[in-house]
Amino acid sequence: MESILHQLENWQRSLPNVLGLSIFSEPITDPVLVFLVIMAIMLVAPLVFQRLRLPGIVGLILAGVVVGPSGLGVLERDSTIVLLGTVGLLFLMFMAGLETSLDDLKYNGDKAAVFGLATFALPMAIGTAAMMLLGYNLLAAVLVASCFASHTLLALPILSKLGIMRSQAVTATLGATLITNVLALLVLAVVVKAHEGSLTLGFWFTLIPSLIVYTFVTLWGVPKVGRWFFRRFGHDEGAEFTFVVATLFVVSYGAGVIEIEPIIGAFLAGIAITQLIPQLSPLMNRIQFIGNTLFVPFFLISVGMLIDPLILLSEPRSLLVAGVMIVAEIISKYAAAWGSGKLFNFQFPSIMVMFGLSMAQAASTLAAITVAFRIELVDQATVNGIIAMILFTCIASPWITERWGRDIKSEVAKPATSGKQQSGESLDKSLRILVPVANPNTEDNLLQLALILAKQSNGTLLPLHVLSDRNGAIPPEAKTQQAQLLAAAETVAHAAVTAVEPIGRVDSSIAKGIVRVAQERNADLIVCGWKGYSTYRDNFFGSVIDKVTRQATVPVLISRFPQPIENTNRVFLAFTETETKSGSFGQTVTLAQILANELKASLQLLQVMTNARSTPLNVESVGLKSDVPIERVRGNFVNKVSKSLTTDDLLILTTGTHPDIPGFPALGSEPEAIARSHTEISMIVIYFPNKALEAKTS
Repeated sequence: MESILHQLENWQRSLPNVLGLSIFSEPITDPVLVFLVIMAIMLVAPLVFQRLRLPGIVGLILAGVVVGPSGLGVLERDSTIVLLGTVGLLFLMFMAGLETSLDDLKYNGDKAAVFGLATFALPMAIGTAAMMLLGYNLLAAVLVASCFASHTLLALPILSKLGIMRSQAVTATLGATLITNVLALLVLAVVVKAHEGSLTLGFWFTLIPSLIVYTFVTLWGVPKVGRWFFRRFGHDEGAEFTFVVATLFVVSYGAGVIEIEPIIGAFLAGIAITQLIPQLSPLMNRIQFIGNTLFVPFFLISVGMLIDPLILLSEPRSLLVAGVMIVAEIISKYAAAWGSGKLFNFQFPSIMVMFGLSMAQAASTLAAITVAFRIELVDQATVNGIIAMILFTCIASPWITERWGRDIKSEVAKPATSGKQQSGESLDKSLRILVPVANPNTEDNLLQLALILAKQSNGTLLPLHVLSDRNGAIPPEAKTQQAQLLAAAETVAHAAVTAVEPIGRVDSSIAKGIVRVAQERNADLIVCGWKGYSTYRDNFFGSVIDKVTRQATVPVLISRFPQPIENTNRVFLAFTETETKSGSFGQTVTLAQILANELKASLQLLQVMTNARSTPLNVESVGLKSDVPIERVRGNFVNKVSKSLTTDDLLILTTGTHPDIPGFPALGSEPEAIARSHTEISMIVIYFPNKALEAKTS
């Protein structure tokens, strides 16, 4: 019997080398071939596992196991792999921060705080006790338990497809993610210091003030610097991306300076800079694309190369550690979700969605265990146990979330439908948005606005450039400029993964070309640029904006952006009582809410009541939450709006069709008066066809 066991052990030791020698006599060292192998893994592994209906993250980790030193030995985990894996780790934590919004705590502060503390404390307590029962010392047990406490929102895309992102269970979990991940990473920082023997009273007196100052500077300073940078260099897409990546590494390095793990800095950098980047913008798409397709896969593969799968087979203790970890993680996360859900009076499907979302382990867990293994606080059996737990939760989390998420879809459908009925026609349908592009200096912001609406509705962008042949033949250089403008617009749309149909047009006038194309291409909305004022010539003969608004049969967004749209800090909707009676007012509110959500800005309403009989607007009657701030004032509309505006506001006004009288602008006098007195404020004036008639007859 002993000889059989001895032969089996020898076979287990020689298996990796035998398999490796069948392909390569030694690990690949040629840089080109190494990169080729890794690229092949990044391409094939996720596709194969998606066919098996498993997350691609699982495939990348297992592929790292196969090609690593403990597998086939194709690749060595050398300094290059470690470097790229470290960059991927920081990028992974950075993108986790991008998914976390401080507004989640603002709107669901009580629920997020309760669930965040519960989903941190219970896994910490249960996990620490379980690991100490297995013989781990206190520091190692606490660090492993902190891996249970954190979680990664792996199943978030499923919720977007189900349309339940705004349900209370989901928003509470999103807010709780910030709390539990930050606390878990702080536990990691303290444990690392304790293991190194530098956890002294001086450390606490240094760490706490340093951490407070560091967090404040990051969350306050990065948005300030970012807004300044985007204002100065916002038209250079390469500079924007480089600034974001540089910010990530500056903040991460700063964390190391105050002697905490750089991954904490990467996470905070994501939280800070997400305020500046619209979720559906090309810049956000580039960050997510580069991170998810290049840097993060490098990290996942490098983690897989740490795993020795034979330990799970040859050492019963490894199987025991993995089993205890999985059981402790499931029990603690379910207990936190169940207890918090019962306290909030949530139904069982909502509780299961909270559990499914919060059980997935990936980003913070991989980060923590990688750091712990590097400083030799845990052994390889622990790493393998953590990886086994990650594999299990990455498979279970999407399944649980989708299974019970479908049950709560009907729960949120009723109030959502009710809100739409109250607020008029929704903008949720697939929109075809026409954007006339003529000035390269203003084209970027107009396209950003149109892309937000097109992508949010899964619609199509229609960039248009019109050449007028009224004065004779069109010169070749004008046609060349037209092609360049449309090509630039098409590139921006492709970068945002949005359907696009560029249109070049020759017509007798610019305005007629815009209106005719809108009718021919079935456009649902026109987005036009506006300089904010009218000249005497414009007033007498009529500007392009005047002619488009008077002839258009679809809504027109007349927009002026003196600074980049991503600098918007507050969406400010101003209106009178007469406008609230219009059938199109619900569309205006919906548009303002969409822009506030996508620009990650606050929404502020201002109702100017022109007489004593004016009726105050109830925000819930137009589908908004009761906590949306609304100010009600009496007096002159222009004066009251002007006094309420602040820097980085996006002012939204509405207008109707005004008489076609020489000297009288189609938008009316009020928008232009505000624009002239606030040249630094971004504005959108929404025109609805026959709006004035609707207001009179409603």
